[in-house]
Amino acid sequence: MTKLLDGKTAVITGATEGIGRATAELFAQHGANIVATGRRQEKLDQLVADIEKAGGKVIGVQADSADPAAPGTTFAKAIEAFGQVDILVNNAGMGEMMAIGETTDEHFDEVVQANYGSVFRHCREAVRHFMPRNEGAIVNVTSINGSLPLCGVTYTSTKGAVNTMTKNIAIRFTGTAIRCNAVAPGFVDTPMTKKARGGELDEGSMFRFNDVYGNTDIADTTALDQANAILFLASDMSKAITGRVLIVDNGTFMAAS
Repeated sequence: MTKLLDGKTAVITGATEGIGRATAELFAQHGANIVATGRRQEKLDQLVADIEKAGGKVIGVQADSADPAAPGTTFAKAIEAFGQVDILVNNAGMGEMMAIGETTDEHFDEVVQANYGSVFRHCREAVRHFMPRNEGAIVNVTSINGSLPLCGVTYTSTKGAVNTMTKNIAIRFTGTAIRCNAVAPGFVDTPMTKKARGGELDEGSMFRFNDVYGNTDIADTTALDQANAILFLASDMSKAITGRVLIVDNGTFMAAS
């Protein structure tokens, strides 16, 4: 197998399950040094053990991505372990289904910091690190909700904002080897989607999975489908692509393109 990321170092936030874990495992298979973040130490330890058992190089950094101190701490540990960072994957975030009339200020602030503030700060840390070398790749994991806002008002707004920020960063670095793109998943077979299908994500009154799709999982992609798209945008295969939002949804939301 050709290793698309051989010798590169990737910071992946929210890497302990779902899309983040699939991405960390796939990147390691392609030769990347992995810096995985997550809030739960036991899940980080398991991820590190699994990647090392498969022959990969990895460190785990316990961090809440919404914490303003997290990017600096994570990048410092990455540089200490591997010398530099070449790739940032902003995957951490939270879902919610609150309609505007039931959204409190506290809930709004929590989701904004988890889904938007964290991405902004990690991107800022990354480009400050990339600029002296004039090289680096950012992949932000957004959502189909960034263009088709079916879920909670704050969640969908943050995903749309991250799409815009992705394009803004790309414009800033046009003509350089610093690139910024996004992957926008549709429904993915992850623990969060299972909660949505079961009506367990929260008590919000917005879009309910079963109202549209019943109990079928035909619309689902896999976490590996999303990881493959992230790998493409992080690797030199996409070196001429920047400022793009790649929808990965099995064609379910084609009208949102």
